[in-house]
Amino acid sequence: MFQEEDKVVYRELSYKITGFLFQAHKDLGRFRKEKQYGDYIEDLLKANKVDYQREYRIITQEKVRDIADFIIDNKIILELKAKDFIINEDYDQIKRYLITLNLKLGLLVNFRQTRVSVKRVLNSSYQA
Repeated sequence: MFQEEDKVVYRELSYKITGFLFQAHKDLGRFRKEKQYGDYIEDLLKANKVDYQREYRIITQEKVRDIADFIIDNKIILELKAKDFIINEDYDQIKRYLITLNLKLGLLVNFRQTRVSVKRVLNSSYQA
């Protein structure tokens, strides 16, 4: 029988990333631009030797359709926001990325809140 902790997808990596997100929020505050958070997180990923691709272009039918902020270790999509509220379109965006790239987990983070808000989004269509 599985315990609840066994159900966390990419537990170690996702917790490490979440730690970076909390560090970015603590050090930069809540009123920066997405690019500033992205630059800071990129520095943390490099310093900790975490494999990533930034501003990954998602190409369908020979055209760039979307750009994901980060693909981490070819497993997790990290999408950064710096806005008052996460809205349905933000969830739709990361779900579209997950399905198109056939990745299992996305992290949707909003830095604008008093406390950093990280939402885990799973791809129910994922095929190993």
